Amino acid sequence: MKIELLLADLDSDDAARVEAAVEQLAAQPDRVVPELLRSVAGVQRTVDLKPVVRALRHIGPPAFDRVLAASRRKELTGWQAHRLLGAFDERCADQYAALAADPDHKESSNGFEGLVRLRADSEAGLTALVGCFARGRRIPFEASDYARLLHDSFRERLRALRRDLSAAPTIRRGAMAALVAGGGVDALDDRDRAAIQRLIRVKIPHETPRLPDATLSGWWMAVPGATYEGVFEALGLHDREPVTVSAGVEASETREIPVPGPDGAGRTVGRAFITPELNGWRLIFGQFDLLVGDPGDGMFETVERLSLHCGQAQFFFLDDAGGSDVWLVAQDGRMIRQYVAEGEPEWEGDPLPWETAAVDHPDDHAPSHAGTMGARSACRYLSVDPGEVGPETDMRGHGWLALTEPGVGHGAFPGTLRI
Repeated sequence: MKIELLLADLDSDDAARVEAAVEQLAAQPDRVVPELLRSVAGVQRTVDLKPVVRALRHIGPPAFDRVLAASRRKELTGWQAHRLLGAFDERCADQYAALAADPDHKESSNGFEGLVRLRADSEAGLTALVGCFARGRRIPFEASDYARLLHDSFRERLRALRRDLSAAPTIRRGAMAALVAGGGVDALDDRDRAAIQRLIRVKIPHETPRLPDATLSGWWMAVPGATYEGVFEALGLHDREPVTVSAGVEASETREIPVPGPDGAGRTVGRAFITPELNGWRLIFGQFDLLVGDPGDGMFETVERLSLHCGQAQFFFLDDAGGSDVWLVAQDGRMIRQYVAEGEPEWEGDPLPWETAAVDHPDDHAPSHAGTMGARSACRYLSVDPGEVGPETDMRGHGWLALTEPGVGHGAFPGTLRI
């Protein structure tokens, strides 16, 4: 039996030849599959794998097991294994579920990817999903995709498992996490929602704040802790809820989502995180376009409006890759100092008392109103450097998580947050 001839027959327009080739390929998996796998040695392009992928799909479950075994013996490159394991159809749904249940992150990812592709609704898939979230640690994003895809089907079964007192506590927690991953907080019943709120209140007084790292790129705003209540009106924020710093940071870094508007038109909603008071200041994080607006005039208008409600507002933006560096200070609705660098630095307004022009600009050609360069330097003097927030920071109160649109609710955001 010549493998090359059988692979060629699979592309034939003659249905009889195709059927005969499929029968011969499926009849001897122990011989055929190893030969197929040997034929991919050195293959580096997806197009060159297509004949083998077709053959493996026709062979089905016996081929799946042999491909997986070859992958684990490192006889295939990671890319080849991923591509070949994606070859199979619904006959292999339970094998994908078994792979999804593997504690190894990469193996589990491949399994859940297959379940998503097949839209496999099965008890084996549900069990793998719960087990994955029960293990915690790194959750493959494909597992979250599967939870969202099958949420309508799995929801009641997961709720029942959550209430099954005979199930292990880790399994019940896994069911809860899978519910949230698939349908957000709204997927939970009232008892679980109340339990989460209690847990947040318990954790808040004992957490050590850690804020996003702006090493490569990032932005944030700062307002005085005593007047931060003005943030919500100034930025049009809604449905605020107490949150830990850990969960708030994670939520602020997630993408916005589309939701239907009251008039039937679509709209976009994001989340904003307002930190606890840190050394006398509250910092604001979230999606730039929804909270700040366009990088031009909209940015300045937002900072001035925020200062009108809070007395003072500061804005910081860093983009090491693009070469952008911005810091702005507004007081009582008016911009009083700004630094903008897109290569060459530019200042507007009078230098603030703490600015050290002589240190920052040894060059005698610096303009008379030059001052401190860069947001990383300015934030230390103006308010709080996010990179230095930690155990020694004086933290008061708690953070808030709020939404950029009304009438949506936090449950609209699928996925879990570490509190």
